[in-house]
Amino acid sequence: MSEFRVAGIVGKQHQDPQLAGTVARLTAHLRQCGVAIRFDPQAAMAITAGASASAGAHAAPAADEVAAATLDLAGLGAACDLIIVVGGDGTLLHTARELAPADVPLLGINLGRLGFLVDISPDHLEQRLDQILAGEYRADARAMLEVSSDGVEGRAVNDVVVHKWNSVRMIELETYIDGQFVNAQRSDGVIVSTPTGSTAYALSGGGPLVHPALDALLMVPICPHTLSNRPLVVGGDSHVELRIRDYEHELVRLTCDGQTNLPLAEGRAIHIRRSKHRLKLLHPRGYDHYSILRAKLGWGSHGRPGRVC
Repeated sequence: MSEFRVAGIVGKQHQDPQLAGTVARLTAHLRQCGVAIRFDPQAAMAITAGASASAGAHAAPAADEVAAATLDLAGLGAACDLIIVVGGDGTLLHTARELAPADVPLLGINLGRLGFLVDISPDHLEQRLDQILAGEYRADARAMLEVSSDGVEGRAVNDVVVHKWNSVRMIELETYIDGQFVNAQRSDGVIVSTPTGSTAYALSGGGPLVHPALDALLMVPICPHTLSNRPLVVGGDSHVELRIRDYEHELVRLTCDGQTNLPLAEGRAIHIRRSKHRLKLLHPRGYDHYSILRAKLGWGSHGRPGRVC
């Protein structure tokens, strides 16, 4: 019997023509495998909006059955031992932040471009799902971040960013690590990233690619005014403190994963550290981090046979 007895399905938050059919196929296959199903509101809307036509010989659940099995994300975290995200990396990031305290593993089915986090193609949905339900998967625990400022708290999988807003002026920041002064900078902001986030905004800012298994934090300046201001990699258990000089409320933002904005209080330091929670990802058998990097970043494959570099 599979270790996963109740699976929650989370649907992409934005409209996607593939969502209804993919959720219907996923639901039909899970039911065939004897797995109980719960839905978030987006997945429930998708399957009740005519997705039964895509389920083949397997009838989709009735509308009242879907309604009774629909929960918010907190409810899914409490009721399920597996969460299946149908969407892109953005949908998984949102789900991971909300469900972090529930300590439930996440599996991603990709509806968009090739994702770093959602790595199962709908074309292989049933095959990959069978493998995972049979215990043939790779578990991957990813570090997360927590940020706080004057009682306001947030959580991030990829990065916490302090950046200018609605202005062409740079902002001035002071950086402290474990209480020690590091530097003062004038820039468009700074990205504090996990290794997972090294392939996101931090990469665009010129930061290094860091393997997600490493215990590290990245600090990447955004368009710094001095060429000597370079990305910095520090220990994963570091306490990062950012102080904004000459703070103007309308001109600075604090953002988690590029999806949520947190209010800032004047004169209050921003504290960023590794979260006690971790993102638990499940990958199908044969998962290869470097093959995803090659595909996403356009790196070359193997050289020509017999060629000596």
